[in-house]
Amino acid sequence: MSETQHTPVVPLEAGAGPDNPPCPACGEPLFGWVDARCGLGGPVRRCESCGLGVIGEPGSGEEALRALDGLGAASGAPIANRAGFSAWLGRAGWSGLERGTRYLFTVEAVRRLVARRDQVVVSARWAPTAAIEAMWQTVLNSLTFGHNVALGAVGRRAADPAEGRWQRSLDALISVAVALPALVVAVPLELIAAASRRGGALSLRFKLL
Repeated sequence: MSETQHTPVVPLEAGAGPDNPPCPACGEPLFGWVDARCGLGGPVRRCESCGLGVIGEPGSGEEALRALDGLGAASGAPIANRAGFSAWLGRAGWSGLERGTRYLFTVEAVRRLVARRDQVVVSARWAPTAAIEAMWQTVLNSLTFGHNVALGAVGRRAADPAEGRWQRSLDALISVAVALPALVVAVPLELIAAASRRGGALSLRFKLL
């Protein structure tokens, strides 16, 4: 008679250390997600518990809250969802990885953060225009040398152009030539993501306890 083998469950805290600092939102260790690249302030870590992403040094919960407020989340402005399908699909090519960005939010991370000031998230609604736009740019990023080239050209994202002149020229050509086919791909992908509650952009609403 064979004995059932049980795999021991290792708590997240076991991964804590200098390379895995605490998450500003929930205190669990942050783990590597995307390596450092041009345009970002360092490597990208993510929390396995609340999903918060951090570019560079983790900072504090207060800093993360200020970054959230700076996005206009309290006024219902759409924010990029690090737990969205476009973030999983794009990874380093995800359009949400922008120059100057430090924190990448999820609904759960926002819940943890706003609880510090006695608020709760009462709704998290899919923001279709921003989400499809993010998926579209993520698809384009898989084809270009630079990052967020198309939306950067119209001031909708902070672009990171390619280094070489010929690469930048080719990126511009690709962004124009593939814009419509990329949209045809992006729309159904984002609709599926939204139906699975993994939309790429969300509008949040808070209230005081």
